[in-house]
Amino acid sequence: MDLRHTDVVKNVGMTDAVSRAASTVGAAAEGGMPATAHAQLGGESSTRARIARLILENGPVSAAALSTRLGLTPAAVRRHLDGLLAGGMIEVRSARRPASRGRGRPAKLFVITDAGQSAFEHAYDDLATGALRFLAEVAGPGAVAEFARRQVAELERRYRPVMASADPGAKVQALAETLSADGYAASAIGAPASGPVPAGAHGPALNVLAGGEQLCQHHCPVAHVAAEFPQLCEAETEAFGRLLGTPVQRLATIAHGDGICTTHVTAPSLVHTRNTTIGTADDTTTESGGISA
Repeated sequence: MDLRHTDVVKNVGMTDAVSRAASTVGAAAEGGMPATAHAQLGGESSTRARIARLILENGPVSAAALSTRLGLTPAAVRRHLDGLLAGGMIEVRSARRPASRGRGRPAKLFVITDAGQSAFEHAYDDLATGALRFLAEVAGPGAVAEFARRQVAELERRYRPVMASADPGAKVQALAETLSADGYAASAIGAPASGPVPAGAHGPALNVLAGGEQLCQHHCPVAHVAAEFPQLCEAETEAFGRLLGTPVQRLATIAHGDGICTTHVTAPSLVHTRNTTIGTADDTTTESGGISA
C-alpha cells in the first residue's frame, strides 16, 4: 500500500505493519456470517441460523411469516425460536393491533438483540481496530482515509458491472441485492416525504429532498471498527454515489448507534430538475448537489 500525502519515511517495518492492517480489515469487510455466529447458531446451513438471519434481515417478524418463508411447520419454527430466545439472540415485541380488530392477544414479533447482532460480527474487531490505530500513529490519519478508499475501490470494481447492466430505475435495488450477497443484509425502499432529519447519532440535522429511495443495510461487518474510524463509512458512501450516478446522503449508521445504516439516494430526475432550475436562474452551468455523486 503506497501511503501518499504523508511525510512518513517508509521502511520495511512500517510496510509490514500496513500490510497487516490491510489484510486484517480486509478480511473483516468480507465477512458474511463469521465464526462466532457459526459457533453460537450452529452454522450457516442449520435451520436455527437461517431463522436468525431472516430475523436480522426482516425483523420485526412473526413466527407465521418465518414458517411460510422456510416451509416449516409452526411448531418447528417455535422450537428454534425458543432456543434463540433462551440464548439471548432474539427478543419478543408485541405488534400493535388495529382498533378494528377488537380485543385479543397481540401478535408476537421477533427482533434480533445486541447479542444476536454481535454473533454476526467478525471475531477480529479488536485486532482490526488496533491495526488501524497503529496505521494512524505511524502514517497519520490521512493514511487511514486512503486505506478506506482503497478497500472500497475493490468493492466498487466488483459491483460496477452489475450496476452497469441494471435498469436505470432499478439501480438501488440492484445495489442492495449485491450488498446482501456480501453479507450486508441490504434492502431498498421508497424515501419518505421531504423534511428535516433531526440531529442525532448520524451527526447534525439534515434536510432531505422529496422523492428518491433509501438504501438500508441491516448488518455491517465492520461496525465496531467504523465507530472509531468513520473514514470507512465515508469512503463507502462516496462509492455508492459513484455506482448509482446520483447524489447520496448518509442519514444513519450502525457504527454510530443507529439500528440500520440508511443512505438517501436522490432520484436522478430531481437532480436534472434542480440543475435545470438553477441553470435557468443563474444562466450558468452547475454541478449536481448532494453529499456524494
